[in-house]
Amino acid sequence: MSELLTLDDYERAAEAKFDPASWAYMAGGGGDEFTLRRNRDAFSRILLAPRVLNDVSKVDTSVRLLGQTLAHPILLAPVAAHSLAHQDGEVETARGALEAGAGMVLSSYTSRRIEHVADVGVKPLWFQLYMQDRAPTEKLIREAVERGCTGLCVTVDTPTTGPRDRQAGAGFEFPPNLPYRTVEPGDNPVTWKDIEWIQRTVDVPVILKGILHPDDAALAVQNGAAAIVVSNHGGRNLDTVPSTIEALPWVVHRVAGRIPVLVDGGIRRGTDVLKCLALGASAVMIGRPYVYGLAVAGAKGVSDVVGVLRRELEQSMALSGVRSISEITDQLIWRAPTV
Repeated sequence: MSELLTLDDYERAAEAKFDPASWAYMAGGGGDEFTLRRNRDAFSRILLAPRVLNDVSKVDTSVRLLGQTLAHPILLAPVAAHSLAHQDGEVETARGALEAGAGMVLSSYTSRRIEHVADVGVKPLWFQLYMQDRAPTEKLIREAVERGCTGLCVTVDTPTTGPRDRQAGAGFEFPPNLPYRTVEPGDNPVTWKDIEWIQRTVDVPVILKGILHPDDAALAVQNGAAAIVVSNHGGRNLDTVPSTIEALPWVVHRVAGRIPVLVDGGIRRGTDVLKCLALGASAVMIGRPYVYGLAVAGAKGVSDVVGVLRRELEQSMALSGVRSISEITDQLIWRAPTV
């Protein structure tokens, strides 16, 4: 494992662990995959403005998020069917998350039951929801809360699925035994009325995942969302939309600190995490990288992937002259001086 130094190293090592169809699903995006590439490329166009001569002998990555103190601001985003990567699926992922001190969002396309994942003890554990008819949805979200999920992360950017040509060309199909998969995303598009109903149904924070437009961010606040996730579904849905790091500042500006804003998409380096925080994110989510870690080395791989990002974040903070997450501001983003 010593040769696996970066998240890109894990991605290269993971490909051989998947069958070609599953790899096409996991690594692929929507349409021509413009947004999939832009999610990563956009980070390289944002420069940091480090400060020097501050005492950074100790760096603290802890954050407060929805009433909980987390050791660091890196959470595991919902990804379907972890059994494609490891025989123990999401249970093994949860073990790695627990070891790494990372919160986890369990996909409604999980290959393992909620209670088996919750029994591992990872915190926070949120449940990601695709809207179904209200009766089965109510049953599912009540079960999620009763089994230990402390938040609902509602995916709002999938009223229908887009063209996933790489995935379709490879003939990918989900495993047949996913315990909660009863509809395809888009069969019951979620609306603001559904968000209101979900909030009345269960007494846990409701997080909206899939916000890109500032106006939708404002509506999320108005409709009582506890937090939002700036996301373009990992570049899997509508192609040629902005990268999430490009959309983030506009969303943060509109939210104006009223609720936490998280972000996912293309995060592969500690500097990427630092840039997200500097542009106003409260925390970040990673998806594909931890699944690659899961495929390579099970729970240890998940923990190691998070550990790489956390160490790089600590190094980036120290090299930028900041000692805590609260000291990270947009002043760390380089802007050409005016003369």
